[in-house]
Order: sequence, then structure tokens, then C-alpha cells
Amino acid sequence: MTIQYCTNCVLPSCKPVTAKEGKKVTASATNTINFQDGVCEACRWNLIKENSIDWEARETELETLLNRYRSTDGSYDVIVPASGGKDSVYVSHILKHKYGMTPLTVTWAPSLWTEQGRRNQENLIKSGFDNILISPNGEIHRLLTKLAFTKLGHPFQPFIFGQRSVGPKMALKHNVGLVFYGENVAEYGNPLEENYNPQMDVNLFTTYNIRDPKTMLAGYTIEELEANFKIKQNDLNAYNPPNQSELTQGNIEVHYMSYYRKWVPQENYYYSVKNTFFEPAPTRSKGSYSRYSGLDDKMEWLHYHLMHIKFYCGRAMHDAAQEVRTKKIDREEGVALVNKYDAELPEEFIGDYLEYMDISENDFLAALDSFREPSKWSNIDGSWVKKYPLT
Repeated sequence: MTIQYCTNCVLPSCKPVTAKEGKKVTASATNTINFQDGVCEACRWNLIKENSIDWEARETELETLLNRYRSTDGSYDVIVPASGGKDSVYVSHILKHKYGMTPLTVTWAPSLWTEQGRRNQENLIKSGFDNILISPNGEIHRLLTKLAFTKLGHPFQPFIFGQRSVGPKMALKHNVGLVFYGENVAEYGNPLEENYNPQMDVNLFTTYNIRDPKTMLAGYTIEELEANFKIKQNDLNAYNPPNQSELTQGNIEVHYMSYYRKWVPQENYYYSVKNTFFEPAPTRSKGSYSRYSGLDDKMEWLHYHLMHIKFYCGRAMHDAAQEVRTKKIDREEGVALVNKYDAELPEEFIGDYLEYMDISENDFLAALDSFREPSKWSNIDGSWVKKYPLT
């Protein structure tokens, strides 16, 4: 295996397109991004966004869509899954104040709140939005997180299962036909054609069923969770998504704002600071240099550290790639930032991880190293070194 890096931004060729839930995730078991003449799909898509999309026409499409769902009696007419972060605050605010919608924001609770995350979730409400907070069974969520960490190297997976389906579920519950998420993940390196779909693929949140004993969650089937860890199916109700027939009967549509408005994360940050009570972190995030992205969940820091271990693609890599791509920084600076920060372990949260997952520090560190593939890493005098460094 040879790993190359995008010549325009800094993404590695082993970055996954879509993680395959339910199995130990390795680059060999995952679709990875495509390069053309040394340039990644994300950069190629950014050029299309800049030069080939009629954003005024997209704006008209958006207004037409919203007019179909706009309430006439002041009732909720759009659901916005919102953590209180810059992107969901941006989406909520423009829907309400630019387009005259009446959004209900819904939050799938982080596994381990940060102080900044709690404050920004409260700031979302303070900024003028109704909000419903969904918190799954803490005992079950902690166990699932631990299992996903040790089996898959993906402690964020149980959170993603809930976060991905909370919007459509709340839309059905509150009889609201429209759901708006922020960006399509295809923005960051999936095949170009995926960016042209304004709606989320329903298979992303309807293809698993916790009432099916063969469904995989946290690396185990539901029947294995019950037999080996005493987790009952009714303990997992919060994670179960709506099925496609329910969505069809409810006329539920799930859309991406990034299809209708040119998506630039740093611009979303500026907008949110200017127009709402959103607050950046007082210091940079460990593992990166930024102060404005992914602030709400301590477990997200661990997730990105494992992405660095498995795919050379941690938090600094994600932040730098999109900022190089959108010309906020140049590639040389992006390379320097990634090499300086991407490998940082979020040491200030290790105690929280150990307590939350009920795991010893030795077992925790051993689990991290178990996901270092020999094809990617060398251990030199006790330090891990990339076999394919970013230059």
C-alpha cells in the first residue's frame, strides 16, 4: 500500500468515504476517496461550487421548497437537528430569520458534554429557538461506547446512530414534513455525484433495525449484545430509526442546506458569532488549531484521534483541508498545522474517558495502539512514526 496526499489540500488517499458500521474499520475494509491527477474529490467539488453552480437558481429552489412546507398558523414547519455548534446554529438562524420558517431544533445529547458544548446548547435556546434535548439511557450508552471503542476503534458510533435519525424521528412525532441538516458529508471527499442530491439518502438512517437480532451495533449483533452484555432490545429504543414506510406515509423529506447555499464552515462560524450567542472555545481544540469546530462532545476528540491512527486523518487534517480548499490558509501552512497538531492525544480528557467507559489506562492505551496498521506506522524507540508523512 502507498499513501498519497492531495496536491491541492492535504487529504490522504486512505481517508474513508463511508465507514462500514458494524465491523472493525480499516482502510482495506472501507471505500477511500478518489484522486484525479493528484487532486481529491473534495477539492474538485469545491471548484465546481465556485465556478459551475448557479447559486441564485439554488436559492429559488430553496424558497420553493420552503413555501411547500411553511406553516400558516405559527406551528413548527421544519426540524433542525442542532448541537448548538456553528453549523446547526447557522442553519436554524437563516431558516427563521431569512426565510421566515418556524424551526424546532432537536439535540441528540453528546456522550460527554464539554463545558463549551453545554453553554452553546444553552446559547442556541438563548438565541431564540425552541429545543428538545434527547438523552439516551446513560448506562447503555456508556457500555455501547466502550464496546464500539474496543471492537471498532469507533467510540462515536453509538452517538452517530442516534444523531443521524433524530431529525426524521422528531419530524414524525411532531407532524412536521421537512428536516434540514447542514452539509452533505459528500462535501469532504465522497464521489462528486453524491453532492448533487439535495436530500439525505434514507438508507443512512433506515437500514438498521434494533428489533432485528442480526442488526450490528457497536461491533456486535443485537442478539450478541443481549447474550453477552445483558442489553435488552427495549434498552435500545432510542437508537431505533423510523422505517421507510413511516417516512413515506408522513411525507417526510430530509434535506441538506449545503445543496442550496454554498457551504463554507469558517463563514458559518463568522455568521453564528455575529448573529447569535454562539461562542468559540477560549483555546484551540487539542488535536487541531481551530477554536470553532466540534466543541460539544469530549468523545469527538477521541474519535478524531482514532481517525488519525487509522486513516492519517485527524481533527487538524479535517480542519486544514477545508480551510486550504476555501483559501483561508495556503497548503504550506496547512501541512505545518497538520504535522504539528494532528497526532495530539486529548490528554485533558483521558480521565473522563476512563471513568465513562470503565476502562483502565493501560487497556485504553493498548486499545488505541491496536488500531495502528503495520502498513501505516513504525514504532521507533517507543514513538509511533508515519510510514507516509505529509509533505
